[in-house]
Amino acid sequence: MNMIALIIQLISGAAGGNMAGALLKNFSFGPIGNSIAGVVGGGLGGQLLGMLTSRGAFSVMSAAGAAFNLPSMLSSVAAGGVGGGIVTAVVGLIRNRLAKSI
Repeated sequence: MNMIALIIQLISGAAGGNMAGALLKNFSFGPIGNSIAGVVGGGLGGQLLGMLTSRGAFSVMSAAGAAFNLPSMLSSVAAGGVGGGIVTAVVGLIRNRLAKSI
């Protein structure tokens, strides 16, 4: 996997986790917790999307390595953001359920 694509997915995952925490106040862990859950989700989301596509892992650079491949970069941002938001929401839901049962 291209390291630039992974970095983009991790950063957008952190942003997606913070957006999910801001929208779903009951599931929020605070900025640092949302960022950590988002980074994990961004990495997982990017990997899953890479496995589901026929081209494998997304590449931000073209085959020649000289120019940006904008659709691949945008899909890395989307996969990381969505993955980060989903993981933050799911972990927040689990935390709330465990807190209510104790």
